[in-house]
Amino acid sequence: MTRAVRIGLLVLGAGFGVVAYRAQINGLGTTVLHVPGPSGTHTVGPFTTSGRSFAVVAVGIAFIAAGAIAWSTRYRNRIAPLMIATGFLWLARQLRYSHNSALFTLFFLFGDLAYAMAGHVALAYPSGRVRDKWELWLVRAGYTSVLLFNFLILLFYDGNVRLHQFDPSKRRSFLLFWANDAVALKIQEIFVAFFYGLLASLFIALIVRRFIQATPRARRLLAPLLLAVAVAALRSVWECIFTFVDRPPSIAYNELFWWQIFGFIAFLIAIVDGLLRARLAHAGVGDLVLELERTPQHRLGETLSRALRDRTLEIAFWVPNRGEYVDAFGRTIVLPTDGIRAVTKLDSDGEPVAALIHDPSLLEDPTLVGAAAAAARLSLENARLHAETRAQLAQVQESRARIVTAADEERRRIERDIHDGAQQRLVALGLQLRSAQRTAGAADDPQLRKLLEGTIAELQVAVDELRELARGVHPAILTEDGLCAALEALATRSPFPIALDVEDERLPEPVEATAYFVACEALANVGKHSSASNVTVEAHRHNGVLTVEIDDDGVGGASAQNGSGLRGLADRVEALGGRLVIDSPDGGGTRIVAEIPCAS
Repeated sequence: MTRAVRIGLLVLGAGFGVVAYRAQINGLGTTVLHVPGPSGTHTVGPFTTSGRSFAVVAVGIAFIAAGAIAWSTRYRNRIAPLMIATGFLWLARQLRYSHNSALFTLFFLFGDLAYAMAGHVALAYPSGRVRDKWELWLVRAGYTSVLLFNFLILLFYDGNVRLHQFDPSKRRSFLLFWANDAVALKIQEIFVAFFYGLLASLFIALIVRRFIQATPRARRLLAPLLLAVAVAALRSVWECIFTFVDRPPSIAYNELFWWQIFGFIAFLIAIVDGLLRARLAHAGVGDLVLELERTPQHRLGETLSRALRDRTLEIAFWVPNRGEYVDAFGRTIVLPTDGIRAVTKLDSDGEPVAALIHDPSLLEDPTLVGAAAAAARLSLENARLHAETRAQLAQVQESRARIVTAADEERRRIERDIHDGAQQRLVALGLQLRSAQRTAGAADDPQLRKLLEGTIAELQVAVDELRELARGVHPAILTEDGLCAALEALATRSPFPIALDVEDERLPEPVEATAYFVACEALANVGKHSSASNVTVEAHRHNGVLTVEIDDDGVGGASAQNGSGLRGLADRVEALGGRLVIDSPDGGGTRIVAEIPCAS
């Protein structure tokens, strides 16, 4: 809708408002209402209608103006037509006070649809669509009841003094079947009870339910509307109550009228405020491109969150080679399907790039999400490449960890095979040789006895070496008693003194094995190259990280680049997400620190 068309609508609405105002003034003058009650009709009034008529016309024009504003936003094809139609119907309703029989009949029949349509606007805000069967039923019931009851009233009501003090000779219903004001009043009572009582109460309940079930972002938009709608709808319920009390005072009906006017004005202000907020959000997307140029990749989600005014927004990046979505750090994300969070998938040239996980209320304005995504497309593509790289690194990390775990398991298997196989056979063979030695001693054969003693000694050396090999592959004490016991056993067998400071607690097997082999390799280097006189080994866990530190006062000069031992340890530590630091200046001793993440 162009600006000229919007101005034309306002001019047309103003002109129609003048016609409606004149019709109401000429038709009503100073009004005395005869209102139905439990013990008959009651006279309420007189009311001077000029101020009231002006207020009524102002509401209609305000609806048209609000609809024109809504048409300038992204809701032009949804709620704006409803609001404009409500405004014109509201103004047309005042033509029921015309002395022209055709206008009286037409707008008495259809004029009250303005109330039903106003309720429709509130339930459909801001998308223009109702959300479930209850809201749909209420909208249909509102339109149907207005047409049905007004049609029935026109069968018996001809506009005489029973409802309003007019000249009955100047206005008649084209639908008049039998002029009986008592029947018309009874039908009106039923209509008031159903429309202003039952339907208005259900309307309030649905609006409150919608607010309770809304997400935080949606509640910020709905809060002003809820208050305004409650004011307008409670007025209808109060009118229903007054219809069935015995003596409704004139002042009460006057207050109810102004209550209704102010309620509708507040309702329109709340809607226009929400729509303008949405428009400002769209306008803010234009600044998103410049802001994204200064935004680090890992803070892209925060920037989009501010632009879309959704604090819960998350970005999931598509990784083609894994066939899944990941976050900015490469961790797998499963897209929600429970309806609590909404998902908008973004692609480029038909290929998926990312997905926005956001508040469901943003689905009511898909163009806002699309505009923000278009502005952020290049940044999202770059962030996706970064996320894909991190995901690949995470895969490599996981693969390295699996290799370390598999290697440790193989070490444990070899250690068990050595212990239960070759070592046990050698021990059994030693026992047999001892038995043969005793037999040879009884036979008094010195040469055989000497041969057996040499063989037994060599066999014992082989068993000791085999045990040492098994301990080097994977010590059984590490599996059975943990890191502290294994390091104490290592220190006991060491040819040089070692000062231990190790916490006695069990840790995950891969962590204990890695820490143990770091200590073994470091102590082996001390024995081979360091010429140290003082060696300390410490192992402590803090904030989920096990720190193993080996210090000596030797000659220094150790480096992970100079040999496969320390380089292999660094790879092993990094495979678990940790790091190995070597500080070994020439002549200044060596300090090796391994930091290994551990969950327990």
